[in-house]
Amino acid sequence: MQGLVIKNTGNSYLVRTADNGDVLCKAKGSFRLKGIRSTSPVVVGDRVAISVNGDGSAFITEIGDRKNYIVRRASNLSKHSHILAANVDLTLLFVTPRFPETSTVFIDRFLVTAEAYRVPICLVFNKMDLFDAEDLEYIDGLVALYTSIGYPCLKISVAENTGIDAVRELIKGKITLFAGHSGVGKSSLINSLQGNASQKVGKISDYHHKGMHTTTFSEMLELNGGGFVIDTPGIKGFGVIDMQKNEFSHYFPEIFRFSAACHYNNCLHINEPGCAVREAVEKHYISESRYTSYLNILEDVDEDKYRYRYR
Repeated sequence: MQGLVIKNTGNSYLVRTADNGDVLCKAKGSFRLKGIRSTSPVVVGDRVAISVNGDGSAFITEIGDRKNYIVRRASNLSKHSHILAANVDLTLLFVTPRFPETSTVFIDRFLVTAEAYRVPICLVFNKMDLFDAEDLEYIDGLVALYTSIGYPCLKISVAENTGIDAVRELIKGKITLFAGHSGVGKSSLINSLQGNASQKVGKISDYHHKGMHTTTFSEMLELNGGGFVIDTPGIKGFGVIDMQKNEFSHYFPEIFRFSAACHYNNCLHINEPGCAVREAVEKHYISESRYTSYLNILEDVDEDKYRYRYR
């Protein structure tokens, strides 16, 4: 029997079958013998084969090939990966300059992984109703920057119901991953899109101005207007994994474009002579914040650096 994994509860998985029935399954232990160095070998969005026993217990016996996925370094297991979801048509990365703060380092790390694993992405700037003139100017600068690179951006306010129709149209008929820090409004937007309050919504810590976790496990939700949304737990940090140093520049589109003119084919764009990328940064053809993020990833040898310093 074939099905789609719609929820991961840690040690079991809810699988929706072709007849729209939901079956709670365990993963067969053999998956862990196939070299899958992940916190979970099965993730939301996976197409799987399942077998149901006479006693009603069910097991996932096979995982279909993935067209893409979003993966990060696991928080406490540096040599393991944590796959947020697989087989997505689009990812919406939620960004807020405050309440809570989303740093450009976090944004760029996420974008690098999306580029590496061929996941289309759109940046969603939420809570536009909360920001002062300085914040709004900063957001406009980020929108101009990322749009110029090729990443679409949306500005919305779930609280004031502005921009919601644009999101609804963008994700219609797609499997869309919602990602970002806790408290950026992922669950609130889902409730707004669905016209109900089924997703728990968290408050922002008054002391730290950080979001508090409300979504515990990834879950795929069917939208009234067609398509699915994958709601994910809030992410504090985003560590890249399974990439070599000479690959990172390939996933910064503007850096990769200028790197073709570098004197050395293996230029890492740090201090090599004849580096066209550093020249482009000096001439402001490449954003200094993006170049800083690139260097930050290159220097990311401390397994906990990304989690604590840049959250």
